[in-house]
Amino acid sequence: MSARQACAKIAVVGAAGRMGQRVIACAQELPEVCVCGAVDVATCPVIGTDAGVHAGCGALGVAMSADLTAACAAADVAVDFALADGVAARMETYVQTKTACVLGTTGVDAAGRAAITRAAREIAVVHAPNFSVGVNVLCALVRRAAAVLGGAYDVEIVEMHHRHKKDAPSGTAVRLAEMVEAGAGAALQRVYGREGQCGARPRGELGIHAVRGGDVVGDHTVIFAGEGERIELTHKASTRDTFARGALRAALFAVQAPPGLYAMEDVLGIK
Repeated sequence: MSARQACAKIAVVGAAGRMGQRVIACAQELPEVCVCGAVDVATCPVIGTDAGVHAGCGALGVAMSADLTAACAAADVAVDFALADGVAARMETYVQTKTACVLGTTGVDAAGRAAITRAAREIAVVHAPNFSVGVNVLCALVRRAAAVLGGAYDVEIVEMHHRHKKDAPSGTAVRLAEMVEAGAGAALQRVYGREGQCGARPRGELGIHAVRGGDVVGDHTVIFAGEGERIELTHKASTRDTFARGALRAALFAVQAPPGLYAMEDVLGIK
């Protein structure tokens, strides 16, 4: 951040949602950032109310708005946890307003991914399925374990989230699968759950299982099962603040980064 810039000005997109609220609240812990905009869809019932009051951290003097362009025009970086179906349009707005982007949206389709790639030619985009520092360390450990263990161990990924999560498997589970394949040096046959007479488990298969229920913030376990032993690498999140603080760390990275598509590993320096 330059000496002339007192703080990084952040527009929170998807501000009425669970993650948006926690980003707004956790931003109050950091003198390096300030929330200057809070955006959600026009049909959101809290449009017009104070974003800080809605997030439970007290009045900020920032009203919840449906005007993404205006919010981004006043911001250095957008922290976006809004729904996947609007990603392409939002990326166009970030490019038009020259606003860096931290994107935590998961379940993005091919058109959305293409829009993210295009935007990254013009602005800094940090896109991650999970902004937790611990999860990103887990990814590095999984990749290393897969490289050492090779094809001699069967690998299964199990994730659990709250009942309200809309996509499955989680973006983090998909990222962990990518880390397994990167470590193994080969694409594996991904199997999403099993049912019926599916036969013996073949080599080269990667099982991914999604569990939903209650208010679970996010649990991920990668199992390496061999003959006579089993290694389990697990991360459990007990609060969304973990992800919110990581997203704010990414926002501080993005405001200084040149145009490009970045991962949380870039933010943490562990890529």
